[in-house]
Amino acid sequence: MRCVNLVDMVDPRGMFRRITGFAPEAIYKLHLARGWTLGLSQELKLLQAMVRLMHAWLVDRLQRHWHGSRPDMVMSLVPNFNRALGESLAGSLPGVPFVTVLTDLADHPPHFWIEPGATQHVVCGSNKAVLQAQAAGIEASHIHRASGMILRPDFCDAGAPADRRAARLALGLDPDRPTGVVMFGGQGAMTMLSIARQLDDVQLLLLCGHNERLARRLRALPSRAPRAVLGFTSEVRRHLQLTDFFIGKPGPGSLSEALQIGLALITARNAWTLPQERYNADWVREMGFGLVVENWRDTGAAVHALLAELPRFRERVRGYDNRAVFELSELLADILARRDQSTISSRPSVRSTSAVRLSTQSPSLA
Repeated sequence: MRCVNLVDMVDPRGMFRRITGFAPEAIYKLHLARGWTLGLSQELKLLQAMVRLMHAWLVDRLQRHWHGSRPDMVMSLVPNFNRALGESLAGSLPGVPFVTVLTDLADHPPHFWIEPGATQHVVCGSNKAVLQAQAAGIEASHIHRASGMILRPDFCDAGAPADRRAARLALGLDPDRPTGVVMFGGQGAMTMLSIARQLDDVQLLLLCGHNERLARRLRALPSRAPRAVLGFTSEVRRHLQLTDFFIGKPGPGSLSEALQIGLALITARNAWTLPQERYNADWVREMGFGLVVENWRDTGAAVHALLAELPRFRERVRGYDNRAVFELSELLADILARRDQSTISSRPSVRSTSAVRLSTQSPSLA
C-alpha cells in the first residue's frame, strides 16, 4: 500500500496554494473561518467547475503518474476528482481496478463521489449510497455495501474500559451520572460555550482540541453539574468510552466513532452544515440513533428529551456494528484476485505454474 496525496501528484510545486493562499481541500473550512458570503453549496459548485475546467490537464498529469508508478489498483478516498482519476487510470493502465471509498455516509451529487456511468468500484457505507450508485449507472458487481464508514481499527473493537468509574472520578465527574461529551473537531468551536451554558445541570466532558482559549473560557463558566474540560488529547476513543451521549457537528467520522463506542447522538442540520454532511444528520434521525436540532440554541431542550429516553436510544445504537475497515481489506483483495483471474482467462494459453506466479505478483491488501 502506498498513500499518495492527490494535490502533491497534480501540483507538486504548490502553485494553487501560492496563488490562492490555501489548499483546494481547505475551501469549506475557510468558509466557516473567514465568513465568506457565498453559500457552501455555491462554493462547492465553484470548486467542481474549476475541476471540470482543468479536467484535460488533470488527466494528463495523472496519466504520467500512473505510467511511472504502475499500481495494481487505485483506491480513492477523496471526492470531486474521481472522474479525472478514473479516466486517467483507464487510459494509461487499462484493466487496473479503480475503487472509490466514500468517506461520507452518502454521495452529494452530481460529480462529488460517484461519477455517472464511470468504470469504478464504489464502496458504500449506507443504503442511501447504494441507491445513489445504482441511479448513477454503476454496474451492480461494482457496488459494494459496507457496514459503515471506515474507522480506525481500535474503534471497531472498543469495549467499555475496565476503569470507567475510576477514570470518571479522576476527571472530577460523578461515576453514576449520565454524561455527555461535546466535541467539535481538533480546533473546537465557540458554539461549545452556548451549549455549556444551556446544560449547566448536565454532566459534561468538553473536548476542545488545540483551542486553549476556548478551554479557558469553558473552565470559567459556572456549572451546577460536574464538568471536565480538556484540551488536545490523543486518547479521544478512551474519553468517548467514559460518556453516554455525544453532542457535535454531523461529521461522518465523529458520528461514526461515537456510534461505534455506543453513544446516542445529538447533532445539527442547518444552512451552515457542509452540503455533503447534511444527509448524515438525516441518517441519524432516520435510524433512531439520536436527535437533530436546527439551531444549537435548542441543544438544552434536545438533551433533556434524549435523557428522558436514553435507554431506548442506546438500544438502537447497540444494533450498529461497523466493521467496514476489515471488510474493505477483504474486498480489495477479492477485486485484485478477480482482476488476476480475468487477465489469465483472457490469454490464449497459460500454464498453471504461470498462473500461480502471476497471482502472487499482486500484493494482497488483506
